[in-house]
Amino acid sequence: MHENEISSLITGAAIEVHKHHGPGLVEQVYEESLCHEFNLRHIPFKRQQPVPIHYKEVRLGSDLNLDLVVYDKVIVDNKAKAELHPIDKVKLLTYLRLSNLRLGLLINFHAMVLKDGVVRVVNDLAPYEPPPQDSFGI
Repeated sequence: MHENEISSLITGAAIEVHKHHGPGLVEQVYEESLCHEFNLRHIPFKRQQPVPIHYKEVRLGSDLNLDLVVYDKVIVDNKAKAELHPIDKVKLLTYLRLSNLRLGLLINFHAMVLKDGVVRVVNDLAPYEPPPQDSFGI
């Protein structure tokens, strides 16, 4: 499954969580609710996925923990704050580079309309090309 298809699944699940809770709760509540929604929709994910940090060929003692990784391809960085800042996008891009992934979603559950709180961050993401269909449209 391409990252763009996964992104649509994630966004749909996040919208459902936002419809239920609305803005105003803490990040952990949204993360737990989103995980439950992923389970209900049979969307595979890993929570608090560790990513080792290296410096000059030495692994540092502290790993980075990603909020969610969906289908082992897309990072979801959950937020619950008044507004996103440019550093949030820069951090997510760094997470993508460190984990060798190509797409991340910042999801700010404090947005009044969730689609306004979803930001895509890409790291050399190839465009999506749907599979070819045969001459019968199958």
